[in-house]
Parts: sequence; structure tokens; C-alpha cells
Amino acid sequence: MTDLHVPDLSCGHCKATIEKAIKTLDPDAHISFDMDARNIHVTSGVATGMIVTTLSEAGYPTSQI
Repeated sequence: MTDLHVPDLSCGHCKATIEKAIKTLDPDAHISFDMDARNIHVTSGVATGMIVTTLSEAGYPTSQI
């Protein structure tokens, strides 16, 4: 499980882009979004570093919380 803060998470388009990027790494990943806090919770077998790098490459720099 990984909890990440995504400062640029602000709309449905952002959510869809983030979900697509993570699902590219792990199609079985479970992602939940807290839009108000701009946080995501990811349950995946993929290393946190890979998720952070992938989101950054997709235009959503993130930090672990």
C-alpha cells in the first residue's frame, strides 16, 4: 500500500490520467482518490518508486505521505 500526495490532482481528467498511468504498470492495482486532500492510496505489487516516477512522467509530480 502506498499513500501519495499529488498537488496537481484537481479534476476528473487528472484522476483519469493518474489511474491510466498506474494501471499501465499494474492492471490489477486498486486506486482510491481523496480529491479534497489531493491524495491517492494505491494498493499494488509495484514498487512505490516506480509509481512516483510514472506519475511524474505523466505530469503529476507526487510525494509519499
